Amino acid sequence: MNAHSSSSNAMPRGSIAVVGMGMTLGSHLTPLARSHIEQADVVFAGLSDGVVELWLHRMHPDVRSLQPYYGEGKSRVQTYREWVELMMTEVRAGKRVCGVFYGHPGIFAWSPHKVIETARAEGFHAYMEPGISAEDCLYADLGIDPGSVGCLHFEASQFLYYERRVDPSAYLVLWQVGMIGNRSVGHLENTAGYRQVLVDLLAADYPLDHEIILYRAATLPIQKPRIRRIALGDLPQASLPPEETVVLPPARSLRLNPATRDRLKALDAATATA
Repeated sequence: MNAHSSSSNAMPRGSIAVVGMGMTLGSHLTPLARSHIEQADVVFAGLSDGVVELWLHRMHPDVRSLQPYYGEGKSRVQTYREWVELMMTEVRAGKRVCGVFYGHPGIFAWSPHKVIETARAEGFHAYMEPGISAEDCLYADLGIDPGSVGCLHFEASQFLYYERRVDPSAYLVLWQVGMIGNRSVGHLENTAGYRQVLVDLLAADYPLDHEIILYRAATLPIQKPRIRRIALGDLPQASLPPEETVVLPPARSLRLNPATRDRLKALDAATATA
């Protein structure tokens, strides 16, 4: 009887599932992600759109927004650490926690990875359910097959701060250009000067009149993706919200590599005569 009483009074083991909403409200949510939301004891929402949060409340009565933890001039790193601690507090209390984020929760999202890492290190069950990301939508909306000539992806500020190799025969996708040079502070400043530095860097591989694409995925079923085409040299002065992505199509054709082709021919010949 004592053993049974002790077992029945034991605190249930906490857990966390981090799921992606996808990009377009409702239509991108997977059945498994929905199940994690509906079966959780508490849901944390890393969503900036009030309409999406209201929609989430229809699936669960206890949805807690993470947005209020942003602050003017407050370090984003501090905010993201607070998010992790908020979720982990409930996990440690023995609750089934679900964290909900836009798109794929593991893409351009520090907190989901960190909370899973922390939970697993402390012995809790932690799981990430992938979602349809802005990158997936980009390929579909712009008609790009990354397997045709290749596709490079960089976060814009990182692209500036570090030496990265560019291949102008492939697609180049730059994320968060609208926040370039402002990686840690919660408010946005005029980024035109930073974007000019970016253009000057890219000008080593692309002509200034090279047509680039400014892209934003649709987030509501009634919306269409936003697609604008401008010259590379016009990027600094262009209106560019943080959500938009900059895509540079190839500026030259693929070039053959004679040295490796000769080696491959030699291998083919050796195989044929073996």
